[in-house]
Amino acid sequence: MSKLPDVFTDSEDSQLVADAKKDKPEDHEFSYTERDVILYNLGIGATAKDLQWTYEGHEEFAALPTFGVVPQFAASSGISLGWLPNFNPAKLLHGEQYLAIKGPIPTEGNFVNETRLMEVLDKGKAASVTTVVYTKDRDTGSVVFENQVTVFIRGAGGFGGKRSGRDRGAATTPNTAPTRPPDAVVEEKTDPSQAALYRLSGDYNPLHIDPSFAAIGGFDQPILHGLCFMGIAGKHVLQSFGPYKDIKVRFSGVVFPGETLITEMWRTGDRVIFSTKTKERGTTVLSAAAVTLIDTDSAKAKL
Repeated sequence: MSKLPDVFTDSEDSQLVADAKKDKPEDHEFSYTERDVILYNLGIGATAKDLQWTYEGHEEFAALPTFGVVPQFAASSGISLGWLPNFNPAKLLHGEQYLAIKGPIPTEGNFVNETRLMEVLDKGKAASVTTVVYTKDRDTGSVVFENQVTVFIRGAGGFGGKRSGRDRGAATTPNTAPTRPPDAVVEEKTDPSQAALYRLSGDYNPLHIDPSFAAIGGFDQPILHGLCFMGIAGKHVLQSFGPYKDIKVRFSGVVFPGETLITEMWRTGDRVIFSTKTKERGTTVLSAAAVTLIDTDSAKAKL
């Protein structure tokens, strides 16, 4: 049975951070059914033609790999950051996401999320906070997913301590794209109602549905969830190169529902480095991104 350490100690931490890390959030239970799996798959662009992703009676019915971000969402979002100086939740940005898939993804079940504050960096004018969540099968205790979630809080720096993070393997690799042309490119147009559908998987932030709330954030219209277009890009990699055991992305820009996403991919050994941009504006929205393939001998998923 895998277990997170009670505290992620670091001798470079300021006393403020060291004290914050001692807080042990309560475990968060989460259950899902085949209906939730289908809803998520639809939310990241699966269609009625993709029966293995949208029909529970299909012999190969499965969750898309990035479904692993769903069970942990409430647990990682609920961790307290009020101890940061000048903390303002309106100035919080989702910076990076790392998901490790520890085995076959159940299509239903009961789970427990164990959460810890992992790393806090003082960036001067901002704070960078990384939370780790283990999603475990409630009955066996085995870890199904590991998520590392990094957020940036503008205006919350200046508390002292370390400025640079430690190497956490695939979760922090820069994933610089090769200079050669990509090995695969997938283009997909999102639906104008994509955010309205994806939010039903658990992220009810009004930024993604309410125009007046989006305007407060400086946007002309609601924006698409970062984890949604991460899932769409993850689907592109799966379709092009096959199953993977982890995925890491950096959120570099926003996507408006209805825009077209272009994912460019480079195979390097057992890794696929990728980046995603919008076709209409040419804006890069996912960078420093990569997956680690499960079957390095396979060039394409069995779909």
